[in-house]
Parts: sequence; structure tokens; C-alpha cells
Amino acid sequence: MNENEMLELMGNELIDKTSLLEMVCRFSFTLAVVWVMIYFLYFRKSRRLDYYFTYIILSISVFFMIYLLGGVKLKIGFALGLFAIFGILRYRTETIPVREMTYMFSVISISVINALANDVSLAELVFPNAVILIVTWLFEHFLLKRDVVSKLVLYDRIALIVPERREELIEDLRNRTGLKVTKVSVGSVDFLKDSAVLKVYYEYNGEGMSHINNTLKISKAEWNEVKEPGQ
Repeated sequence: MNENEMLELMGNELIDKTSLLEMVCRFSFTLAVVWVMIYFLYFRKSRRLDYYFTYIILSISVFFMIYLLGGVKLKIGFALGLFAIFGILRYRTETIPVREMTYMFSVISISVINALANDVSLAELVFPNAVILIVTWLFEHFLLKRDVVSKLVLYDRIALIVPERREELIEDLRNRTGLKVTKVSVGSVDFLKDSAVLKVYYEYNGEGMSHINNTLKISKAEWNEVKEPGQ
């Protein structure tokens, strides 16, 4: 065996072209699906660059960690471990909102499915990925097109919090916040400071939603006093 043949043999052993091509194809497909979901369905509504960055990097990291692990049992255990970790995930600076957490689970799911399904052809992977994208699109454009969310407000005109002046209260909140307020719940009232904690419900078009909507520096007891309408 001459030197050229030995180098060619060593190159074939170091680089499995078939496996490399399959990995590149699966990764490209996964990244394309995740990008379509995050950019067109999530980012164009929320405009949150921080989560855009997080989802893309998370997808890339999860895909390669799952794909390159050796044993199938280890792969499945690791994938389930990721779901468990992110299921209880809480950043120290903020709690991840429900919508953002849902997209995070979707990104992880897509990456895990595409990385684990070694016995499934790339063409067969199109169906589950397409289902996730289509269902997400349907919910975003029809069910979440006009939603009602809440925001905590520390309110100063406590003369308007009585039930008889509820319409005046709602109109005042609409004028002062610029939101399409639909209903209000009254929580803790401080007559010494002439203030009250209100839970304001308003129509939400999908833009600018954040955990801060329901964040206010009040005690747990005060928070528990903010009841849902009708309770």
C-alpha cells in the first residue's frame, strides 16, 4: 500500500462523508423550521430580540447535543432531562412568560425530534415539523389575534373604585393608559396614601407582552386580594 492510498484510507476513517452529509442536512432543515417559527410567528409580533437569540442558539445547541450523543437510551434520557429542566426554568432576573415558554418547548421539541429520528428519512420528518408550524400559525393568527390580558396598576383616584362608578374608572384608565380596557378588578386599598391596586384587563394584539405586565412590588397578602372578576 503506497502513501497516497494510506492517506486516502485515513481520510475515509476520519470523515464519514455519508454521516456528515446527513447531519448537515438534518441540521439545516431543523434550523430552517425553527427560524420560520421564531421569526414569522413569534418575533414579528413580540419584537423580543433577546428571546429570538435565545431560541435560535437553544435549537442549535440541543440539536448537536442530542445528535452527537452515542447511545440511544442516553439520547432519550438527555432529551427528557432537558424538558424537565426547562419545565421548571426560572431566570433570576425575570420569570419566562407562558407564550415564550411555549415557544421554548416547541423549539426543543423540533430539535429533539429531528436529531433523534435517525431511522426516519428527512422527507418523513417534514410532516411532524409542518404540523407544529401550521398549528402554531393557526393559534397565533386566529385564537390569539384578539386576546384579553391583564396588567397590575397602582391607582391614585380611589373615589372611582366603588362599583357605582365602575364605568368612569374604566374610561379614566383608557384615557390615561391608552389601552382598550374591558374590565377591572380592585385589590388592596390604602386610604392613607389614597391608592389602590387594580388588575386591569385589556385587549391584546400580541405585541409587547411581558412578564412585567403582572409585576408590582406589593406583598403576597396584597396580591391575594386582587380577585378575578366574578369571584
